[in-house]
Amino acid sequence: MDEALALASSAGIPVQEVERSALDRLGGQAHHQGLAAEVSGYPYVGLPDLLEVAHREGEPPFLLLLDHLLDPQNLGSLLRSADAAGAHGVVIPDRRASAVTPAAVRASAGAAEHLRVAQVTNLVRAMESLQAQGIWLAGLDMAPEAQEYTEADLGGPLGVVVGGEGPGLGRLVRERCDLLVRLPMRGRVASLNAAMAGAIALYEARRQRTAKICSPHPSTTKAV
Repeated sequence: MDEALALASSAGIPVQEVERSALDRLGGQAHHQGLAAEVSGYPYVGLPDLLEVAHREGEPPFLLLLDHLLDPQNLGSLLRSADAAGAHGVVIPDRRASAVTPAAVRASAGAAEHLRVAQVTNLVRAMESLQAQGIWLAGLDMAPEAQEYTEADLGGPLGVVVGGEGPGLGRLVRERCDLLVRLPMRGRVASLNAAMAGAIALYEARRQRTAKICSPHPSTTKAV
C-alpha cells in the first residue's frame, strides 16, 4: 500500500481516502484489498503496432490470435502465456468475444499491462492482412488432417490461432489458416481447455524459434 501511494504521488495522481464501503461499490465483485484506481479504457493498438514490436526486436513476428474466446479468465490466462512465451502481441475480435476487462487483466497476472492487444472488426480480414506480410497462421484444431504440434514447422513468422470454448475455430477462420495443428490426446477426454492448449502451442513455437536462432548456419560449420 505504501509503495502504491508513493508511486501515485510521484506521478502526480491524486489520492482520496474513502470508507471501505465506497471501494466495495467501486470495485464490484473485485477483491480490491483496500486500494482502487480509476483509469481509462484498455489501450488497444492496431495490427501494424504488433508487427512494429517484432521489427524493433529484430525477430520474425510471433502473434496469438483468438477466435471469439468468451471467458475473460481464459483470455487473461492466454495473455499471460503469450507474454511469458515472448509473443509480440495478441489479436481479438471486437464482437462476440471477451474484451480485455478488469477480470481478464486480473487473470493475466499483470501481463495485460505489458502485452499489446489489437482489437479488430473482422478476424478473417486481419488474418489475410498478416498472411500478405509473410506470416503463417497455425490453427489449433482436432481435424483429421491436422499435424501433431511437435511435427509442424512453427519456427518462422507465425500466428497461433486458438478457437473459442466449445465450438473451437469458426469455419472461415479454419479455412484461412495455413496449417492446422493438434495436441495428442492419449486419455479419455477429447480436448484441453482453450487457455491450456494455447499455452502449449505457444511454448512449442517458442522452443522451435529458439532452436532456429541457436542452430549454426550451414555455411559456418566446419568439418573436423
